[in-house]
Amino acid sequence: MSSILTAGSAFASASSIVLDRIGSLVAVSGSDTALVPEALESHRRELTGYCYRMLGSGSEAEDAVQETLLRAWRAADRFEGRSSVRSWLYRIAMNVCLDMLRGAQRRARPMELGPPSPGREESLGPMLPEGKWISPIPDPRVLPETADPAEVAAARETIRLAFVTALQRLPARQRAVLILCEVLRWQATEVAELLGTTVAAVNSALQRARAALGEVPADQRPPTIDADHAELLARYVDAFERYDIDRLVTLLRDDAIMSMPPFNMWIEGSAEIGRFMLEPAPSACRGSRLVATAANGSPAFAHYKPHPDGGFAAWALQVLEISDGRIGEYHCFLDTERIFPVFGLPLRLVS
Repeated sequence: MSSILTAGSAFASASSIVLDRIGSLVAVSGSDTALVPEALESHRRELTGYCYRMLGSGSEAEDAVQETLLRAWRAADRFEGRSSVRSWLYRIAMNVCLDMLRGAQRRARPMELGPPSPGREESLGPMLPEGKWISPIPDPRVLPETADPAEVAAARETIRLAFVTALQRLPARQRAVLILCEVLRWQATEVAELLGTTVAAVNSALQRARAALGEVPADQRPPTIDADHAELLARYVDAFERYDIDRLVTLLRDDAIMSMPPFNMWIEGSAEIGRFMLEPAPSACRGSRLVATAANGSPAFAHYKPHPDGGFAAWALQVLEISDGRIGEYHCFLDTERIFPVFGLPLRLVS
């Protein structure tokens, strides 16, 4: 499947073709010609959210939605309007995700792969392959466009890194049932029709999925999000860009954790994190610039390090989890060539 870095124009072209072809098809079949093309386009965001929760990868979710539209285009002449376009697209997206998950390893975060390491550079360990770790996704790609703050808040909770990681523990079909029933609030009858099974089977799968998630250790569950943390983030940016590590450490919870995918190392404790950030290689982050964004329902920053040739080069996407007024989790995703384009972020800053 083509990389997200080269798929943008093909995706836009395929989307346009799908819209035109389904619009023509519906006109012939006598269905509502005014709603179907617009409905197809409006579901792109929720389809991306569904695929992301299934796959645990922002770039793979984008690829899955592209493939969904391409399959819809190829099957457009067989769409008879017996179900809604939304259900039809979800059926295709589900099959795409199941195909992509077949034989794949479970994605995780470093915290699920082993104990914490000392805050020293030699603890970094080997780099994990891309398919091993959960990767982030921009909030605007998956959160609903709505004026209801409660709806947005509920959706935000279901794309948190810890929640998406917990979903990966489930078998693929159980995962699909739980996302459809618990996150998207589909009726069991709708899910049964989508999966080609019975309501009893759906309810049984949902019960097993709930039980499995209930066994996730408390320290691997998403913390409660603080409602307002603008002042804390402003202090964090100021401390980081001045590289005042003593001040930065005061903004962390004592039991804060730090991870740096694709390395399998993770650090526990604000003192250890501060010590690691002053190691020879990480201290090369002095003079960095942070650009605010949002990922996985959490505040995030694009981190650019000074480049020897001038300007600043992409170094990491930082995703922060805040609880009890301080930063509790600090995740630095270093695969910038894959992640930054998904966020619409440049790989270099001039100044």
